[in-house]
Amino acid sequence: MTELATLDAYGDLIEPMTLRIQRLLPGPVDRVWAYLTESELRRQWLAAGQMDVKAGAPFTFTWRNDELSDPPGRRPDGFAAEHSMESRILDLDPGRKLTIAWNTGEVSFELEPAGDKVLLTVTHKRAPDRATLLNVSAGWHTHLDILAARIGGKPQTTSFWDVWRGLKAEYDKRLPA
Repeated sequence: MTELATLDAYGDLIEPMTLRIQRLLPGPVDRVWAYLTESELRRQWLAAGQMDVKAGAPFTFTWRNDELSDPPGRRPDGFAAEHSMESRILDLDPGRKLTIAWNTGEVSFELEPAGDKVLLTVTHKRAPDRATLLNVSAGWHTHLDILAARIGGKPQTTSFWDVWRGLKAEYDKRLPA
């Protein structure tokens, strides 16, 4: 439990262009799993999209980040109010691990019981370049903070875009050039 007590909110590079970020969330595992796989719950912290939870199944993620906080803050130039991405489930161990295709890379979500909490580890592999890595690092950090607030029953009181923008600048300092 010592490692869990010292979790850093920031993600780190575990290999070039691969980010790992963790959150300790209120349990049980089934509830966290539902927030990963059920569109209505997932859209509250990440992206909507019906998912047939089986290996190989295609699905579409649709982000509406402006809806994740009130107020949403000023969206960065070049970002649309809605963005969709075709994906598919690459690997699945229900209640434990979900790996999905993410553009040219992949993202895995791993759940591990930790007492009455759940350790969620998100690993984003093969970001194509540093600019994308900074965007996804700040994005995962912001989205996972929202997930922790939602599961913990806390209101989202900070602007998604303002937090994202600040985290992108912080990751720019933290991650190797």
